[in-house]
Amino acid sequence: MEHKWKKSSPELAKVLDAALIRFICDKRPMFGSPVFWINRNMFAGVHEDNLFIRLPEKDRGEILKKYPGAKPFEPLKGRIMKEYIVVPSSIYADAKLFEEWLKRAHAYAASLPPKVKKGPK
Repeated sequence: MEHKWKKSSPELAKVLDAALIRFICDKRPMFGSPVFWINRNMFAGVHEDNLFIRLPEKDRGEILKKYPGAKPFEPLKGRIMKEYIVVPSSIYADAKLFEEWLKRAHAYAASLPPKVKKGPK
């Protein structure tokens, strides 16, 4: 069964772009969606109508408990990306709160070993 990707929300892409303007990171598309990386580790992005971030286990537990609408990121039905959480609008509508969660995501991805670029097969 083939999955047709829905185009990423341009509004969410603008929200994320603006929020990450002062962060040291790379922006590269993945499946046609804007995604942000540090040391080749993905930490934030937009997929269809979802804005997602990568968090350590403790922070994932906190965001899921504290904010209705936060949920594990599931780009395909049944395929949960275990360290990623969909950020509810209650967080990204509050610039200061959103920045705090982005800082956590950025710091977590920066703490991971840099991914090595794979050569051609």
